[in-house]
Amino acid sequence: MGGRPGTSAAGVSGARTPVAVAAATAAREAYPQIVGALIRITGDWDLAEDCAQEALAAALQRWPVGGVPDKPAAWLMTAARNRAIDVLRRASVERVKLRELAVLERGEPERIGTGGFGDDRLRLVFTCCHPALPLEARVALTLRTICGVPTADIARAFLVGEGTMTRRLTRAKTKIAQAGIPYRVPEGPALAERLPGVLGVLYLLFTSGYNADGSAAFADEAIRLARLLVALLPRVAPDESDLSEVSGLLALFLFQHSRRDTRRDEEGRLLTLDRQDRSRWDREAIAEGVSIVAGLGGRNGPYTLQARIAAGHATAPSAGETDWPGIARCYDELWRLQPTPVIALNRAVAHGFAFGPEAGLGLIAEARAGGALEDYPHALAAEADLTGRAGDPVRAAALFRRAAELTHSEAERVALLDRAAEVAPPGG
Repeated sequence: MGGRPGTSAAGVSGARTPVAVAAATAAREAYPQIVGALIRITGDWDLAEDCAQEALAAALQRWPVGGVPDKPAAWLMTAARNRAIDVLRRASVERVKLRELAVLERGEPERIGTGGFGDDRLRLVFTCCHPALPLEARVALTLRTICGVPTADIARAFLVGEGTMTRRLTRAKTKIAQAGIPYRVPEGPALAERLPGVLGVLYLLFTSGYNADGSAAFADEAIRLARLLVALLPRVAPDESDLSEVSGLLALFLFQHSRRDTRRDEEGRLLTLDRQDRSRWDREAIAEGVSIVAGLGGRNGPYTLQARIAAGHATAPSAGETDWPGIARCYDELWRLQPTPVIALNRAVAHGFAFGPEAGLGLIAEARAGGALEDYPHALAAEADLTGRAGDPVRAAALFRRAAELTHSEAERVALLDRAAEVAPPGG
C-alpha cells in the first residue's frame, strides 16, 4: 500500500465546485485525525493512509450526487473505518487482528473534533518528528502522513524521483515499527526535550516552502501545524516556557508569509525586502503575529527572538524607518543562544544597517574566519551589499557575481546578477 496521488488531503482541492470545497475543507481538518486514529488502533501506517485516502475518493464520488453530509469529517472517518474493517477481515484471523477489528467495529466517528482526536494528531506529530529518524525523513513523513501531500509532490520538493521518496518513507515507517518508537506524546521533561525537534521540522518545512523556488503549499502546511500545536499543547504542557516557543514560531511564520505576494515583480524576479510594496503585505497576518508577540512577555527563546526580528520588519512603515538597532539587539541575544554561522551572518547584516556598513563587514569577517561561510552565496551577497554601501562598487559587483555563480536557485541567480549590474560603475 502506498497511497493514491490526487485523492489525498492536499489533492482534493483542485476543482473549486461547492462539493470540492467542502471535501477539501473536511479533508484538511479530518485527514490527520483519521490517519492518527487508525494508526493508534491498527499500528499499520500504510493501511491508515490508504483507508483515509479511499474515504476522500469516495466522498468526491458520492457527495455530488447525495449532497454534502451535515458532519463531513465524521462521514469520512466512518468510511475510512469501514474500509479498514474490510481489509483486516480479508487479511487475517490472527488474535491481534481480531482485537483491532473489535475496536474498529465499536466506531469512533463521533469523536471527530474532540480531545481524543486531538491526542491522535499530537501523537502523529511527535511520532513523525521523532529524533531517531533522519531529519529529511521527518519532514517527508510529516508532509505525507499529517498533511496528506502526495508522494510525487514531496519527491519534487526534495529533487528526487517518486520511487526514491517512496522507499525513504517506507524505511522511516519500518524504523518506527522495528525500533519500537512509541506512538504517544512525551510528558514532563521528555516533552521539553522533544519539542525543539518538532519545531525544527516545522521550521524546515516552512523554509522549504518559503525559499525562492519552494512550494507555498508547504509553508501553508507549516502554519497549519504550528496552529495545531498552539491549540493542543497546553493540555499536555502546563509549563508556559515550553509553549512560548511554539507561539513564537507561529508568529514568525505569519510575519514571513505576510509578504508572500510581494516577493517577486511582474516579471517574476525576486525583490529584496526594501523594494517590496508594503501596501500589499497581508495586514491580517501581521496583526495576528503582533498580537502573539505581545503575549510572549519577556520570554526570549530562539523562535521568539526571530519572531521579534520579523515583527520589526513587518511593522516598519518603510524600509528606512526600520528599527535596526532593536533588530541588532535581538540578533545579539539570538547569537548568544545559538552561535551558528547563519545567525552570525544575519547579525552582521543587522549591525551593518544599525551602525554602518563597516560594522557589518567587520562581523562578517569574524563569521567567515572559521571557514563555515566559505563560498556560501548568501554570505557573499551580504558582503557585497555592505561593500557597495561602504563605497566600493567594483568589489561589490564582483561579490554579487560570485554569489550568482554559487547559488543553486535560478531565481536567486538572476536577482544577484541584477544587483551586480546595478552597483557596478559604468564600464566596471
